[in-house]
Amino acid sequence: MIVTLTANPSMDRTVSLDGALVRGSVHRASGSTTDPGGKGVNVARVISSAGKGCTAVLPGNGSDPLLAALGAIGVRYRAVPTLGAARINLTVSEPDGTTTKINEPGATVASDTVDGLFATILDLAAHAEWVVLSGSVPPGISAGWYGELVRAMANLECKVAVDTSDDPLTALAAGFPDTAPDLIKPNAEELAQLTGSDGDELERAAAAGDPSPTASAAAILVDRGAGAVLATLGAAGAVLVTADGAWSAIPPRITPRSTVGAGDSSLAGYILADLDGADGGGRLARAVAYGTAATALPGTQLPTPAHAREGDVTIRTLDQPIRA
Repeated sequence: MIVTLTANPSMDRTVSLDGALVRGSVHRASGSTTDPGGKGVNVARVISSAGKGCTAVLPGNGSDPLLAALGAIGVRYRAVPTLGAARINLTVSEPDGTTTKINEPGATVASDTVDGLFATILDLAAHAEWVVLSGSVPPGISAGWYGELVRAMANLECKVAVDTSDDPLTALAAGFPDTAPDLIKPNAEELAQLTGSDGDELERAAAAGDPSPTASAAAILVDRGAGAVLATLGAAGAVLVTADGAWSAIPPRITPRSTVGAGDSSLAGYILADLDGADGGGRLARAVAYGTAATALPGTQLPTPAHAREGDVTIRTLDQPIRA
């Protein structure tokens, strides 16, 4: 079983435009969709669509449209009672794949809901192969909360993945090695934030065919205790660094339609490959295949195994990274 935690879930509304978004102008939408969202929910949707057992843990109540939407698409969930409904996130999608996102902060979570989420994760983690802690934390949850969860699961057999940003990410890294998960999935900007690198330079080097700066930055986190670092680089692909080696991936050329859920799909692809016993290169290939497939799909649509073509992903084994 896979368990995902989404402390700040959402209903994700995507509005598609026929032309470019112009600030201050009136636009007519060519279409719109609304789906259950939040990073952990997205991971659960992808894993569930692949036929693997997955439970999404989130705050919610019986009248919340989010829970009804999860049930409608067959995603198993465990909702911890809370007040109010999930936030609404808006994405405006342009024909060239450019997306503009406006995310609400989420309602303040009461202390009993925080305690309930913590207890539910520990209960399910005892029987899980992977636990995924994803996304932002709403008001009422401290920035160091993910680190507390990682510590609490240290003696369990499950693997733990964390995908977050800003204060929760820096607080997690500040506690390494005690709070270091089995997998951390930063993008270039987040990796730079943790290692003192330049995120733009990491992306430029990777786009020019040199992923070694990204690998060297990721190796810093592995040296500090992270089991693996999956660094996503957008159209330039991704880099995976573990204590056993480093790999880079170049995705196939596609026509981008939406970046919504691409990083979450990459994380889900990595976990699916790990469940199948894939090596480092194989885990990275499937991660990039799923992320690329998500980018080629419209709106908030997420990939299934039929969309992910890992044979089209180019994998290269890198030299042992030079620690920055």
